[in-house]
Amino acid sequence: MPSIRNSPIGDEVLLDAARECLLAVGWRRTTMTDVARRAGVSRMTVYRRWPDMQVLIADLMTRELIMRGNHIAVDGENVTAAFIASEVARAAAALRENALFRKVVEVDPELLLPYLLVRRGRTQEAFLDNLRAAIGAGQEQGGVRPGDAGVLARTVLLTAYGFVFSAHTMTEPTGDPAQVDHLFAELRRLLTGYLS
Repeated sequence: MPSIRNSPIGDEVLLDAARECLLAVGWRRTTMTDVARRAGVSRMTVYRRWPDMQVLIADLMTRELIMRGNHIAVDGENVTAAFIASEVARAAAALRENALFRKVVEVDPELLLPYLLVRRGRTQEAFLDNLRAAIGAGQEQGGVRPGDAGVLARTVLLTAYGFVFSAHTMTEPTGDPAQVDHLFAELRRLLTGYLS
């Protein structure tokens, strides 16, 4: 790969390099030097943008999980409970299948513990804002039951967490991927009933 050490480089190139490193060896074994080497730049180029791997991985996960279509696209006048439930189940299934997310869960699950047990991160805030807006739009159109849209959004997100993180523990050891599809179909039913 030709060196781009002395040319301007965008964050996307560095985030792509970090993604490749994490997919190869996981977060604990990836250094800022590895990211710089993979991107063909100096370490200082990476350090100028991110002070450490923790901040870099946070930006990478935000890009990976939010910017790549894991949100509800409300662009019409038919926002119903079934529509939101379908979108949440789709996004949850896509998140569960995301290669980077799976690598973190398999190799470095401790990265996720603060966001499950202690505090919300940017990704969770973005998911909540998106859900709250979709639920609010559905309520205005009469397709979602009344109630505090923020509370409903948090409840939906907490419910989806179980499917994202633990669906594999609720399948039989046959390895049939259809089992997980059936579980996510049940998530759609569950959320449709809750929001109706």
